[in-house]
Amino acid sequence: MADTQQVDPKTERKAARLAKQISSFSKAHGGAEGQVAYLGERGARIVLVGEDGNWGDLVAPSYEIAEQAVEKSGITTHESFDGEFAAKVKTGRYEWSRMAGIQVGGPKNN
Repeated sequence: MADTQQVDPKTERKAARLAKQISSFSKAHGGAEGQVAYLGERGARIVLVGEDGNWGDLVAPSYEIAEQAVEKSGITTHESFDGEFAAKVKTGRYEWSRMAGIQVGGPKNN
């Protein structure tokens, strides 16, 4: 007996849309790698890091849809956001003032 799975057209369309966005990001940044993080009921976050160090993210309605999207896009994925993968992220003045600045007393009014 053949193993058959029901494919939800809505799920397929959402994964295809996300894959197209991932591919566009990858093309614009000389290639890309990604990591999928489970967000609970909210879904899953797809973090993308371009070869040029620019980064971005997308949110999928489920972890399964996120996995389908990164698979369709053909990018390399990582289990976690650490080590060499995290080191590829290029941060600028904005990120330092918004993220690190909060920990050291907030952004400065210069």
